[in-house]
Amino acid sequence: MDYGKYLYEQQREKKKLKKKQHVIHVKEIRLRPAISDHDLLTKLTKAKNFLEDGCKVKLTVMFRGRERYRMDIGRDLLDRVVEVLDEIAKIEKAPDVESYRMTLIMAPK
Repeated sequence: MDYGKYLYEQQREKKKLKKKQHVIHVKEIRLRPAISDHDLLTKLTKAKNFLEDGCKVKLTVMFRGRERYRMDIGRDLLDRVVEVLDEIAKIEKAPDVESYRMTLIMAPK
């Protein structure tokens, strides 16, 4: 067998396997602790759309200035988000703090 033909067949097999793969995208939505209810509702509508499309959603609460000392407000905000999105999503990674950001990852059910 010709070596060039062998390489060609290998590439075709890789292409076939790659076509069958389903790529999961992670979409990020950034929030602040002092977000208003309407703004939160708008962002959660966007998150619902992402989840219905099959993407994972990473919710990030960013703390600045004096907000850094009130991490409990961010946790309460993420709890509200989980209540709203509970019907269509499940928690993949629980909220955790990385420096001045609190992140939560949700995946579609």
